[in-house]
Amino acid sequence: MLCLQCSQTPQTGCLKKGVCLKDEDLHSLQDTLIFGLKGIAAYAYHARKLNYSDPDVDSFITEALFSTLTNVNFDMKRALDLVLKAGEINLKAMELLDKAHTERFGEPELTPVFTGTKKGHAILVTGHDLLDLYELLRQTENKGINVYTNGEMLPAHSYPEIKKFPHLIGNFGTSWVNQHEDFENFQGAILATTNCVLVPKDSYKDRLFTCGVAGLEGVPHIKGWDFTPLIEKALSLPELEETEGRTILTGFHHKQALAMADKIVEAIKSGKIRHFFLIGGCDSTHKASEYFRKFAKAVPNDCVILTLACGKFRFNDIDFGTIDGIPRLLDVGQCNNAYSAIQIAVALANAFGTSVNELPLSLVVSWFEQKAVAILLTLLYLGIKRIYLGPRPPAFLTPNVAKILEDAYEIRFIGNPEEDLKKMLRN
Repeated sequence: MLCLQCSQTPQTGCLKKGVCLKDEDLHSLQDTLIFGLKGIAAYAYHARKLNYSDPDVDSFITEALFSTLTNVNFDMKRALDLVLKAGEINLKAMELLDKAHTERFGEPELTPVFTGTKKGHAILVTGHDLLDLYELLRQTENKGINVYTNGEMLPAHSYPEIKKFPHLIGNFGTSWVNQHEDFENFQGAILATTNCVLVPKDSYKDRLFTCGVAGLEGVPHIKGWDFTPLIEKALSLPELEETEGRTILTGFHHKQALAMADKIVEAIKSGKIRHFFLIGGCDSTHKASEYFRKFAKAVPNDCVILTLACGKFRFNDIDFGTIDGIPRLLDVGQCNNAYSAIQIAVALANAFGTSVNELPLSLVVSWFEQKAVAILLTLLYLGIKRIYLGPRPPAFLTPNVAKILEDAYEIRFIGNPEEDLKKMLRN
């Protein structure tokens, strides 16, 4: 860690003209801000590719980055205010991206997605970028190539303008943490569109391509949207064999929640639905992430689980059943769809004439990378309390900053799934 004042590694008694700063709490807030800004930039990037932008988002990114430079800001209160402001701006960025996606590709619909394979040449698409997938689907029409999604691309199947392509077959594999195994087992060509891509194994590196912001050493990069090299590679590889698969449901957008609001409210009032749990976020390789599957399996049968992002792959293979026709597991979408999850909570609160914090709703959030940090900052900006966070406390939070969050927002870090569940149901 470098000193904010002199940009040197602090030593015992390190001073520069008597003002050398070694305040770890200020470093912590600035690190939090930088991680959050990376997440905001990711959402803004996807929206800009679809020709949507917001001057407030762009302005804040430059101001906040400037505030982290050497000899600019030593004010703890201002640093904390900027961190919370990042949450407000991230909400704008997510709203902008939701508008870009729905106006370009249509409003998501509840859609069952096949997880097996069909016989034929194939391309697997991972990452987050819906426009890249759409352009690939256009270019592979009538070419004898089946297209599959992987990881965070699963929710793409719910958008009308994307799922209209009959050669979009299904979803192969699970979270980014399992890419080495999934990509090795998938014998077709592979396209990585954004972040959450691992350094490849030699067993599949020769059939892997990148595009957009993604890049891997020794892997061909698609420039623009000319997917010809990827298509030619797919056609040169042996056809996939047909395999059986189950179906998983995705596409629970907040517009659908509004349409189902009366039914959901009635189920809550009648006691058929006791509690909602939002269990989701960014998956990680840490063993403690097993917590989220254990927690989901322990959720009582009179409760509904909302989920989003790649954390859902910890448990979305489980059949949770329904309550009066309402699926007990509702997949809101990508991490990019966190805006929808927030709008669902707000809609429920409005229906009951109460605040989000007074709803029978608990948030169990898995964090790992920068977009998860940005989402957390948005929840804090909105004043949402009693968030359970895991798999581990963020390393960039000092004890003092962590205590601020615990005291002001009742942030809790995950422990034992059964004990945590009991506490949430008591609140």
